[in-house]
Amino acid sequence: MHKPISKNTNWCFCPDCLGRGKKNSKRHKKSNSKDEIAIKKPKQLQQKICKTCLGSGLIASENPPHPNCKTFPKVAIIGGGIGGMALAVACLHRGIPFTVYERDTSFNARSQGYGLTLQQASKAIKGLGISSLEEGVISTKHVVHKTNGEVIGEWGMRKWVGAEETKKPKRTNIHIARQTLRLKLWEQLKNCDSIKWGHDLINLQTNAEGVALKFRVNNEIKTTQAHLVVGADGIRSCVRKLLFGNQISPLRYLNCMVILGICELNKLEDVESDLLDGATVFQTANGTDRIYIMPFTKDTIMWQFSFPVTETTAKALSKKGAQVLKEETVKRANWHSPIPQVLKNTELSRISGYPVYDRKLLTPEVFENNCNITLLGDAAHPMSPFKGQGANQALLDALSLARSIFINCRRSDQWRINGLRQSILSNFETEMIDRCAAKVKGSAEAAKLLHSAAILKPADKPRR
Repeated sequence: MHKPISKNTNWCFCPDCLGRGKKNSKRHKKSNSKDEIAIKKPKQLQQKICKTCLGSGLIASENPPHPNCKTFPKVAIIGGGIGGMALAVACLHRGIPFTVYERDTSFNARSQGYGLTLQQASKAIKGLGISSLEEGVISTKHVVHKTNGEVIGEWGMRKWVGAEETKKPKRTNIHIARQTLRLKLWEQLKNCDSIKWGHDLINLQTNAEGVALKFRVNNEIKTTQAHLVVGADGIRSCVRKLLFGNQISPLRYLNCMVILGICELNKLEDVESDLLDGATVFQTANGTDRIYIMPFTKDTIMWQFSFPVTETTAKALSKKGAQVLKEETVKRANWHSPIPQVLKNTELSRISGYPVYDRKLLTPEVFENNCNITLLGDAAHPMSPFKGQGANQALLDALSLARSIFINCRRSDQWRINGLRQSILSNFETEMIDRCAAKVKGSAEAAKLLHSAAILKPADKPRR
């Protein structure tokens, strides 16, 4: 029997499934040998959930595994956002030696964004040692309106009447502040002395031992060495720029900008609206502009206002500060209640805005000359926020890479002989790119659809 889970539980990989969360089902040998001869391509083995770890790939332990420097490659993770922290945690659980290098001087040095919705990754977070998200809010209803408040779309597990009769969905969407999730990851790393704050990467140089990294730290230049470098440093990734320059898949403007805000629910106590029940997501659009409002925490809601605008105007607006951004939103979104009240009661300190970009997805071939360097998250496949997929895919990337390192390096020195690209990276990147291709494309398409007349077509299904 494994140690019971508590708030301070440590984790290590499950020995029964080797940290994968799934095991191959046993195949019964067929009595008819002709069947075997006829099969030219072997069928993929069916997998089942590991009963030992219940699919997480982890078991509770007294302490996390010690870093195994003799067996595994030393990993340098550039960027301490959600993707970088997730990879660090996944390495920690498997005894893979790692160091996170973050240019910020501390965990709270700057804002780490607004809210995110855990979709596919709501199950994956258990594979990152997060057994529960008390701070998360589950939405059970989604409503789309015209600007006069007319409902043109409605879906979700809850209805206004007969909620008790609705079936429990296979997957729920959990809304949580990005910084809260990042904190959940960081708390597992605080005692391992493997996060280096204030490290600004300035150069990478491959060599016989792997990669030499050069950082600027407090106006000094420091160097270090790693077998593998992972760029998890966001849409304007320094690692990506050092690898490819700005010529390959440059930033692609999606012809709109977003303005974001967080409003405290206690400032809306005099507003009567079922849309503010803390479990409803709603959006309103006029065929050009659109606002999306969702639970942020149990006490706050987050809004995202987006509209088409030239890149030059978007850049200029984003630099003018919160007051101008708020005025722009109030002017454009003077729509049905409770939207005006939400905007009015949002403090300037909780408003920001930016132009929306993505990049054309890289191909696996682009990486082939980079034997010991790879990317994940927004550094690899940035996408618009309109599908809510960026953080989800970054978490899946991190777990996928850590599992691949562990499985392919734990019993063999072949990675030292054949190289990390052949042993790990090519397969990891191919899987990541295949998984994210539809997400990048769909997110770009959503940027067009949500700001067009198509969003106003009545339909009880998602617009994003």
